[in-house]
Amino acid sequence: MICCALMACKRNSVEFTYSPTAPKAGQTVSFANLSASGEDWSWSFGDGATSASKAPTHVYKQPGTYHVTLTVDNNKSWRAAHDITVYDTVPSFSCKDSVFVIFKNYTFVANVYNPYNYKIQYLWSLPVSGPDVEPAVKPADPDASWEKASMSFYFTAPDDEAAIALRVIINGDTVNIERKFKVLDRKAHAILFRAPAGDFSQRIFGDRAERYIPLTDGTLLDKEQDSVQTYNDSTFVLKNLTANFPGITGFRIANRKIYYRADGLWVANIDGANKVQIDPSECAAMTLDTIDSRIYWANGNGVWYMPFVGADNNKFVTVPAQLNSFTDVTKIAADAELK
Repeated sequence: MICCALMACKRNSVEFTYSPTAPKAGQTVSFANLSASGEDWSWSFGDGATSASKAPTHVYKQPGTYHVTLTVDNNKSWRAAHDITVYDTVPSFSCKDSVFVIFKNYTFVANVYNPYNYKIQYLWSLPVSGPDVEPAVKPADPDASWEKASMSFYFTAPDDEAAIALRVIINGDTVNIERKFKVLDRKAHAILFRAPAGDFSQRIFGDRAERYIPLTDGTLLDKEQDSVQTYNDSTFVLKNLTANFPGITGFRIANRKIYYRADGLWVANIDGANKVQIDPSECAAMTLDTIDSRIYWANGNGVWYMPFVGADNNKFVTVPAQLNSFTDVTKIAADAELK
């Protein structure tokens, strides 16, 4: 009799647990059936949903407290029950990348739980900077709408707490989210230039450059940087090029092309054939960046750059881009040329 009583007691043991213990709306809740025995299972999740699985999972669409019951073998005496509190799902945003460096595009995506397809409004925002301060974060496409579920940004300087913010409006409720990111520096070569305000450097990152910074170590040399060059074991000197390039005041050579200053900026074959004017403005200084295959030059509006021209009669279709607005630049050099 004692043995039977113990067996009946064990058979009547009904229990379950669930995880996570503090679920959010939209999150899958897993139920672990700890019942000692039984063949039929009847679950009621408290929101109208049921299951006959031994160890089911369930998703609650709305926050709240739900009374969950498990009945074994349709026996009301073999039943366990627990209240589960489901918490609100707070909108957030995320990025698939976990390490961030300067001047690289990153896409941030809003994560908003919306089981009833409410209309959602998004508004991304960035920290406000003063007029003389480079913004810490910039949109990858300045012309893109900031009212969408995802945006691409890039960071302009190393920072332990570079902030990106998002405002989400859903079903009349407004949520403001701000996240801060640790941003690392990265190696890059630079363009150096001399202006009346001093010597400056701008590191180049593909189609972007950091804000110019003052040079204090004398890196930019005082020598003429576009009057003499050794190319393919031959030394080219400015005074020996005047016959083929009348009015030449400076030059650089790369890929059998000569880029030179005369009445503006020109490109031609080394023998003087196929002369094409790149910029008719007075060119005060120029250099070639052989790392990114670009030419940089200064005119009265600032420092400009464009890719090397192609082989087809030195024609080019690329529109020059402006690096900075420094005027009266007298010297330019790529740092790789000075090391």
